[in-house]
Amino acid sequence: MASYFGFATPLDLDIRLTGEEERKTVQVKQDKERKEACCVYYDGESVQGQVTVRVRDGKKLQHDGIKIEFVGSIELFYDRGNHSEFLSMAQELASPGEMRQAQTFDFNFKNVEKQYESYQGINVKLRYFIRVTISRRLADVVKEKEIWVHSYRMPPDSNNSIKMEVGIEDCLHIEFEYNKSKYHLKDVIVGKIYFLLVRIKIKHMELSIIRRETTGAAPNQYNESETITKFEIMDGAPVRGETIPIRLFLGGFELTPTFRDVNKKFSTRYYLNLVLVDEENRRYFKQQEITVFRIPEVSRNTFSGIQLCAVRYIILTTK
Repeated sequence: MASYFGFATPLDLDIRLTGEEERKTVQVKQDKERKEACCVYYDGESVQGQVTVRVRDGKKLQHDGIKIEFVGSIELFYDRGNHSEFLSMAQELASPGEMRQAQTFDFNFKNVEKQYESYQGINVKLRYFIRVTISRRLADVVKEKEIWVHSYRMPPDSNNSIKMEVGIEDCLHIEFEYNKSKYHLKDVIVGKIYFLLVRIKIKHMELSIIRRETTGAAPNQYNESETITKFEIMDGAPVRGETIPIRLFLGGFELTPTFRDVNKKFSTRYYLNLVLVDEENRRYFKQQEITVFRIPEVSRNTFSGIQLCAVRYIILTTK
């Protein structure tokens, strides 16, 4: 608290969310060695709780008002001094006055539209947080509490399989097939690879999931790629007519939904990367973009009857 208050501030400030002990949490990285558990909220859900101000050692606190804000912002790490706030709501908790003992204030941001999902990437972070400010003549007292937002979207109406033929003329000709082009976060990628022509000595083949993050706008646009997972699906030389099956469970990886041009600040896309390596360590690869989306987790403790009906509909339409 000293980093907020300095040595002369005789108070403690605490922000508590209603029902936070029972609410789902995610571990959010704050720095290299520290993670913080953040409560998960959903689009349209109210954010409510209490703010407690405790005056130390019976001293009095003279202030010029206490306010609370609910903020959604996008932080680009290469431009740390320029945060973009796409959501800002404020409530007054107390008018200017004097405080001699602990006081608790209720707050409620009703049915807040949270149009974007929280995200922490390589060069960008989209965050939602509650900020309490006690205005003082010398220096304001400020404390923040972060929450994490998940957004559910209806699955796409069409979800066609992916079929492609690739190769090198007169040397290599393969055909690969994935069962779908759009997957939810707990889905399974099922596919096959057919070898139609093999005239080079292939040593092994691997499949990886790549997340590509794009931030900013041209000419100051940054692209970063990271490999989420990589595994070998074939070891040894294939022959013509051979088929390699693929089955990849997505639930074990830290994936986010696909984000496209979020508030004109960033995008996050996923690719399946198929790589063949020959005996001279030459690499042949083919990337295919897939779409990843989030569907609700069925829980009667979390969802109302109407929401459960929507969950059943989503699950049935994705089968």
